[in-house]
Amino acid sequence: MQNALRSWVSALQTPPLMRSRVAQLLLVVLAASSAGCASTELRGDAAASEVVRGHREVVISVTEPDPTVSMALAPLVFASGPAALFVERSNVRCPEGMALVADRVCVDRWEATLARVVNGKVEDWSPFYAVDGEESPGASFPFVALSRPGKQPQAYISGRQAELACRSSGKRLCTSDEWVRSCRGSKNTQFPYGQERRAKVCNDDIRGRHPVIEATNGAGIFGDKVWLDGMNLPQINQLPDTLALTGSRKECVSEEGVHDLVGNLHEWVADADGTFRGGFYMDTTHNGDGCSYRTTAHDFNYHDYSTGFRCCADAESVE
Repeated sequence: MQNALRSWVSALQTPPLMRSRVAQLLLVVLAASSAGCASTELRGDAAASEVVRGHREVVISVTEPDPTVSMALAPLVFASGPAALFVERSNVRCPEGMALVADRVCVDRWEATLARVVNGKVEDWSPFYAVDGEESPGASFPFVALSRPGKQPQAYISGRQAELACRSSGKRLCTSDEWVRSCRGSKNTQFPYGQERRAKVCNDDIRGRHPVIEATNGAGIFGDKVWLDGMNLPQINQLPDTLALTGSRKECVSEEGVHDLVGNLHEWVADADGTFRGGFYMDTTHNGDGCSYRTTAHDFNYHDYSTGFRCCADAESVE
């Protein structure tokens, strides 16, 4: 039994991407089953400190007939949170941290955070800082996108950088249609939670004093330079009553379990000309209302304190 599993482990040493490893991981489960096990469980539970050689630890636990057999694999680049695995026996069609929308596409449940992979180590990236200079053509993008609750989502990110981060995680940016369907649900409502706007449900309360004005004044930036030099100051989203933790507005959720689609941060979608949707904490009405909100005024390389993202992926069919 142990030798059979070890032979499969040896086959899993190529550089990982989440989606490309799914089939291989399922083969491991099948191999364990064919070796005489009554059942197997694929479980990802390694913390950031347990990441080895840039890969996420995943444990295959064989429950019968030998409950003592346990082997560590390293297939995913991840710092924390559940591993993104498809487990056939439970009919899961989307990775952990994603929701199945319209029975066809997987959508991140929470606005994305970033982790950086450097020399085989994975570390959370501050959501208050841009990642400029890391997206050179032909170079490996060292950031992966994560979908986790209770985190500060990544702002200060361009559409191009968001696209690369999704790809590094084995996902992609959502199309505009996928994003809108996630927001409106099967009932085609104006907001994720229903047809009519409800105060304080999503993070769209509109702060009394504009955070850019407050942050730039504190940094000694005044006049015309406020809107030219001040839009990417890390201090902006660290002010009180600005950016909320992912999923903290409990009722700001779609029928399929996707959080914060309206308010909090603008979300880039897959449009090379530049489109973000949903509005942010200071505006969910100027360019459409709720799920209809759409901004096309900036190119795909633009970013500021209000721009964020989430990823999508094609749903896996399970027989």
